[in-house]
Amino acid sequence: METLILNDNTDIVTAGKIIQNGGLVAFPTETVYGLGASAYSDEAAKKIYEAKGRPSDNPLIVHVWNTEQIKDVAEDISDTAKLVIDKFMPGPITVILKKKACIPSGVTGGLDTVGVRCPINEVAREFIKSAGVPVAAPSANISGKPSPTNSQHVIDDMMGRIDAIIDSGECSVGVESTIVDMTADTPVILRPGGITYTMLKEVVPDIEIDKNILNTVSKDEVPKCPGTKYKHYSPDADVFVVEGEKCAVQAKIKELILNNKDKCVGVLFIYDAVYDDAIMLSAGKNNREYAHNLFKALREFDKLKVDVVFAEFCDDRDYGLAVKNRLYKAAGHKVIHV
Repeated sequence: METLILNDNTDIVTAGKIIQNGGLVAFPTETVYGLGASAYSDEAAKKIYEAKGRPSDNPLIVHVWNTEQIKDVAEDISDTAKLVIDKFMPGPITVILKKKACIPSGVTGGLDTVGVRCPINEVAREFIKSAGVPVAAPSANISGKPSPTNSQHVIDDMMGRIDAIIDSGECSVGVESTIVDMTADTPVILRPGGITYTMLKEVVPDIEIDKNILNTVSKDEVPKCPGTKYKHYSPDADVFVVEGEKCAVQAKIKELILNNKDKCVGVLFIYDAVYDDAIMLSAGKNNREYAHNLFKALREFDKLKVDVVFAEFCDDRDYGLAVKNRLYKAAGHKVIHV
């Protein structure tokens, strides 16, 4: 398949027509790049799963161009859900609601619920508006690999697999949207992201955090949202999270480097660090920067042919929970506590 590279200013109409004709378009959002298809088409959803190599019980998120469009795809929207929507949309948040019959089961992984999101990224919103339909989209990467945070990542993974890629530079957040299940009596955060637990708790005081955020859904459990059941965010390198107080973490990583002299070692570090005999990539100075840089760094380690990566982690507050969630999954839950 020939994949078109589209300009984010002049080719939005072309991208919209591809969706209308049942095709696939990778598009930018503030979180990561999405791989879009018509949310009304079972056949288009199947193309997404095929292009990514994604398990078909892993639900897709439906993207709308404004919050008014939510009522076209979901029903039984509670007053609490409306509060969250009004406060945080457009933005990096997905709410899970009861789906309308117009959304096929192929989009929702067989569930009677649907995750709905209105991105704040203007290119994304213009693209969805141009498509004329809500757009179902997971991240635009090969399933299991680090999510794409710039157009080159999408080109690396999806060239020849999809119809088009909208080239629009870097994503500002860098990790996928926060997902909140609004179908139960008590709202539950299923995946942390750019809208933090603290921010949500100011609007919904009784909100809870799901037990699977730092674990993996069991094989016989149906995932309520993307990224909870299957391997995610993993580079080719073997990743270990080294977690604890900063000085202890650095001392442990230096020991691990000495114990792995026969391998090409990479270290993902937070602000001030020096590691001899290792390839060092910076995660930034704080967890917001860590979230923005994480997937890009994991992909860079693969380009550098690193065998093993030791990732510093010290603080799981607010944005830190989103970073911790992605790191644990990237490492296959190989965590060294110090």
